[in-house]
Amino acid sequence: MAIPRRLADGVARLAQRAPGGPRLAAEIAFTEFPAITEEIMVPTRHGEIRAVRYSPAGDAAGRGVYINLHGGGFVLRHPEQDDAICRYLAANAEVTVLNVDYTPAPQSRYPGPVEQAYDVAVWAAAAERPWDGGKLAIGGQSAGGALAAGAARLALDDGAPDIALQVLMYPPLDLTVPAASKKAPGKETFLVRMGPIFDTVYCPDQSRRRERLVSPAGKEDTAPLTGIAPALVVTAQRDILRDEGARYAARLREAGALVEHLDLPDVGHGFNLLGASRDVVLSVYERIAQATVDAFGAV
Repeated sequence: MAIPRRLADGVARLAQRAPGGPRLAAEIAFTEFPAITEEIMVPTRHGEIRAVRYSPAGDAAGRGVYINLHGGGFVLRHPEQDDAICRYLAANAEVTVLNVDYTPAPQSRYPGPVEQAYDVAVWAAAAERPWDGGKLAIGGQSAGGALAAGAARLALDDGAPDIALQVLMYPPLDLTVPAASKKAPGKETFLVRMGPIFDTVYCPDQSRRRERLVSPAGKEDTAPLTGIAPALVVTAQRDILRDEGARYAARLREAGALVEHLDLPDVGHGFNLLGASRDVVLSVYERIAQATVDAFGAV
């Protein structure tokens, strides 16, 4: 059953007023890694947006840049919830990390957030930046992973910028399939309930949900991906989005663009924010950091 757009927008705006995002447990906050941060503004075709720059110890010159895009169903706006992964990557991959506060729906609907993510990548790749824009990675969690995938697709279409790595963590990659149809035994139900609201607010025109920038794991997107940025895909087996992430990983593998598909057992959507053990979270962050180092070393 379709949710009326006005109702979905109302629920989204109420949710946006709720204070704060998930509060990380101390063991997965990684506060032992000092964060050197600075708030900056980044121009995009949809206006300036805020980002927090995490700098590596020492000089950023000659080192790469990693763009991080937070989750929240394309609706919620809590970039601060990604502080842990940002500080971890800055310290352990020794790169500048830009934690981007893109404009969510309904304030900016599809394709606005995807275009903002791409515009940030173009800006970050410019030669005049204090880091080496020729070493560029983009990644995100949940909705942020979908935006990273969309930005990488736009970079493929436009021939620039050259993205060395895309990191897609439990992303929604097929909005053509209703959330209720993704329900299965052993899967979580939160996104079954909230998915229809998120999808309606973000992309109310159902005919556009077939497009490559919103449903690259959908049946309608069959265009070749040859030349797209190499990808690390992370899925969680209790997540209703797991299968579409796996389908997209298979597409990337066929295109020769899959670095690795980490399919984690016994955890669900948002595991690194919502209570997974330090060992599980650390193993994923270590792999992302190493993939970033490897990708930049190959540039």
